[in-house]
Amino acid sequence: MPSLAQFLGVSIVSASIIAGLAASPAHASHSEARSSYLAQRATTDIRVDGTASEPDWERAGWRDIKYRWLGPEYAADDFSGRFKVMWTPERIYILAEIVDDILFDAHRDPLVQYWDDDCLEIFLDADYSGGEHQFNHNAFAYHMSLDNRAIDIGADRKARDYTQHVQSRWQQHADKLVWEIGVDIYDDTYVDGSSRNQPMELVAGKILGLMIAYCDNDGSEFRENFIGSESVPSGPKDRGWIDAGLFGEVILGD
Repeated sequence: MPSLAQFLGVSIVSASIIAGLAASPAHASHSEARSSYLAQRATTDIRVDGTASEPDWERAGWRDIKYRWLGPEYAADDFSGRFKVMWTPERIYILAEIVDDILFDAHRDPLVQYWDDDCLEIFLDADYSGGEHQFNHNAFAYHMSLDNRAIDIGADRKARDYTQHVQSRWQQHADKLVWEIGVDIYDDTYVDGSSRNQPMELVAGKILGLMIAYCDNDGSEFRENFIGSESVPSGPKDRGWIDAGLFGEVILGD
C-alpha cells in the first residue's frame, strides 16, 4: 500500500528492510502470530451480487478487520469490518461486511492515489511462501475501489488495472456495506500483458496467504486510517504491499 511519497520514490520503509526481504528465500518464514482460517468449499454457485444470499455463507466463520496500522483512534461507527472466505476449484470468494459512515472516492482516474480513497484491500499469496512482492507477482495486493476495480503495482513499477482477475459487487444494507468478491488465483509466473496467464485450479488442502484491509478516508487529501486483519509485530505497520510474510494462512477445506 504505497503512500504518495512512496510512489514518487521516497519510501517510508528503510532500504535495509527492503533489502532483507529481497534476500529472503522463496519460502520465507512468516512473522509470528499469523492467523489461520479454514475456508469451506462452496456446495453451490456463489453469485457475486452483494447480497450474500447463498446458504453456503452461513457455514463460513467471520474474521475481524481490527488492527489499526495507520491513523488515529476511530469510533466503531466510523469504521468496523469483518470477512469470510469460501472457495471453488475456479476461485476463492470473500464476503466483507463493512461499517463506514462516509464513503469517499476523490480520484476518478483509478490509477491515481487509489490507496487514498475508500477501498477494500485484498492481499493474496498463491503458495503462502511469504517474502518480498513490491514489484513482482510473488503476491498481489488488490485495491478494490468503490467502483469495483482492482488495482495493484505491476512488475514495471506502475499502477495497473487487474479488474479482469475479480468479480466484485457491494450493496448497502442498513448501516453496512455487504461486499462480495470472487478472486482468480495467479502464482508468481504471472506476466503483465501476457495472454498466456492462467488462474490456478484450487484443490482441498491447498494453503494460500491472505490478508484483508480497509483504507478509510472521510474527505481528506490522504487516507485517514488503514486497518487490517493481521497484527504487525514490528516495523512499519503498512508494509503489507511489500512483505507477504505478514499474511495469514487460508487452508482450503472440503
